[in-house]
Amino acid sequence: MTAPLRWRVARLVQRRVETPTAQTLVLEVPDWPGHLPGQHVDVRLTAEDGYQAARSYSLAAPVADGPGGARIELTVQRVPDGEVSPYLIDVYPEGEPVEVRGPVGGWFVWRPEEIAPVLLVGGGSGVVPLMAMVRARRAAGSRAPFRLLYSVRTPADVLYADELRRRARDDFGLDVAYVYTREAPEGWRGEPHRIGLADVNSHGWPPDLEPLCYVCGPTGFVETVADLLVGLGHQTRRVKTERFGPTG
Repeated sequence: MTAPLRWRVARLVQRRVETPTAQTLVLEVPDWPGHLPGQHVDVRLTAEDGYQAARSYSLAAPVADGPGGARIELTVQRVPDGEVSPYLIDVYPEGEPVEVRGPVGGWFVWRPEEIAPVLLVGGGSGVVPLMAMVRARRAAGSRAPFRLLYSVRTPADVLYADELRRRARDDFGLDVAYVYTREAPEGWRGEPHRIGLADVNSHGWPPDLEPLCYVCGPTGFVETVADLLVGLGHQTRRVKTERFGPTG
């Protein structure tokens, strides 16, 4: 029987600015049980008057060792008028405690022992758990071929932009492609558009290779891509989805 998840006290040890509206928080968590790429955690804030607010955030990287315990990474996108994300991005100071519970989820995960081709399709901040898979692949020395198709509004909204450029160049067997929905970079071939059949067909794997497909993003995006993949002949059981609401 699986032990119930419990809240642990974590502390912020580092932050990285990813875009004007997103940051990666590195938290040190004593007694962290470990996690798989694709899992997430719950983060809980408690005000002085006892009011509590909790939100779920995908783990952005494999666990790392720190002097005070394991280190986990969460990439937080600021939600306008949100209760938690503005605090984590604009207020939360290094060294201060915050409660985390996890890891959560067992379906939307990639295990390094897998050898099948992998297609990752992310919309907006839905790329976060997919990036955890990309990083875990490299850390494990996996030779499973990966393709990442990343749909984003503008070039300024690309999370992990520098790292993705480097990995596309240096990580053998990793291909990265983009779809821009509002503004494309200078010299980009084609016009901004929502992800469609041609994108998934061109940048995905043929269904006869039986790839594992992971799709994460806003609800409408995920439903569209999942339907396209199934329509192209991919097995439903090999199309794994994770969604986070109507906007992203």
